[in-house]
Amino acid sequence: MKDPEAKGYEQVELSITVEIVTGEVVDIIYQIFPIEKFGDPNWVQDYRKKADHFAKMVIDTILRNTILADKMISYYVKTEKISEIAAIQKLEELTPLAKIVLGAKAKAIVEVEEGEEDEGEIEIPDGAKPGPIDVEYKSKMKQSAIYDAAGYSIKTWGRRGTNNGIMGVWGEFVSVDYDICIADGGCLEACPVDVYEWFDTPGNPASDKKPLMSKEPDCIFCLACEGVCPPQAIKIYEMK
Repeated sequence: MKDPEAKGYEQVELSITVEIVTGEVVDIIYQIFPIEKFGDPNWVQDYRKKADHFAKMVIDTILRNTILADKMISYYVKTEKISEIAAIQKLEELTPLAKIVLGAKAKAIVEVEEGEEDEGEIEIPDGAKPGPIDVEYKSKMKQSAIYDAAGYSIKTWGRRGTNNGIMGVWGEFVSVDYDICIADGGCLEACPVDVYEWFDTPGNPASDKKPLMSKEPDCIFCLACEGVCPPQAIKIYEMK
């Protein structure tokens, strides 16, 4: 529309609906209503081209700002045998029109089990807990709710509340104390089999993202990540 004030144009409000259907295949359906309000004389110039552009923008934005991004990156890493960085670059190339929305991803939380303290009763520390990780945490901490990482269940110990204030230790064999972890990224770079990927943990006083051991079963027990962790938040236990 070159001149929206020109005679013959009519302003209407459009309702945009985006429906996401997930499963083995992810379908993203984009619809605009009510197109029938535009008669032939007032038809939007290049409507289909514009609609396709904005549909692509919506879809790209959804793919980059939701858990679908993590699933696609994990898929590329697994099926194409590429690094996480290469998978992220591939996703960025696939979604050139995406608008990045900070804090859009749902944060990792766990429901408070009966008998546990609610958030008001938990004292949240001011910063990262000093390392190293307690290697006897399994006997000293209560096992908490399992975290589902795209089909793999990660065991946790000592997690309290629902807002990541105290996250405890995650991982049965690739174990990371998230209250010590400062998210420097050394473990992701050091791991030769890409066991870790970033995930958001807003509200944690040590760092607002953590290395998630979503590929824990792939660990080859080389201890590279354990050796490079500055605050010594990682302990690797070889599976028996």
